[in-house]
Amino acid sequence: MTSARSVAFVFARVAVGLGFLSAVADRFGWWGPAGSTNVAWGNFASFLQYTAKLNPFVPSALMPALGWGVTIAEIVVGVLLVAGVYVRAAAAAGFVLLCGFAVGMTVGTGVKTALDASVPAAAAAALLLSLWPTEPGGRA
Repeated sequence: MTSARSVAFVFARVAVGLGFLSAVADRFGWWGPAGSTNVAWGNFASFLQYTAKLNPFVPSALMPALGWGVTIAEIVVGVLLVAGVYVRAAAAAGFVLLCGFAVGMTVGTGVKTALDASVPAAAAAALLLSLWPTEPGGRA
């Protein structure tokens, strides 16, 4: 793999991974409390309310399980991508998560929300990472 391709690969996996981890940090208030500038949720309760808005077809009793499930998945995918471990599998899982988020955002708040958050672009990057023929260093 050429040097430029290696840099692109690492940049994409770290960017996608940090995107997942930043979203998790936001829902735990690590970027600031709810209502702060550039903070989407600021706490897990606000995140669960948003999750319910994006998934109106899911019974409210299942919302905590859904919220925790995607949070755990985002942590695992984010850490694996940033660390460069199991990149193809993590990226494939990230692609699935991001497609789910895009659908939920489109259903719950409209397609513009998903586009403004660059969810399709992040999903495309995750898909490319999952299909990359080899990782830098020759690992498949």
